[in-house]
Amino acid sequence: MDILIPSREAAAFIGVSPATLENWRVRGEGPAFIKTPGKTGKISYAEADILEWRAQRRFSSTAQAAAADA
Repeated sequence: MDILIPSREAAAFIGVSPATLENWRVRGEGPAFIKTPGKTGKISYAEADILEWRAQRRFSSTAQAAAADA
């Protein structure tokens, strides 16, 4: 079973502000998230999805990072 992390805690875990994590959700740039039904549904993140996203954002040079952001 996945460990679900509320949005605010997920942002702290990643090392960004909750607003940055929200912006990433809008642009589809952050880790996959889970939203409960309804317009004001709660957002959470599976720990496994955060770890997978972090692994994909791991680079050994700034050139690799720049290429990934392009």
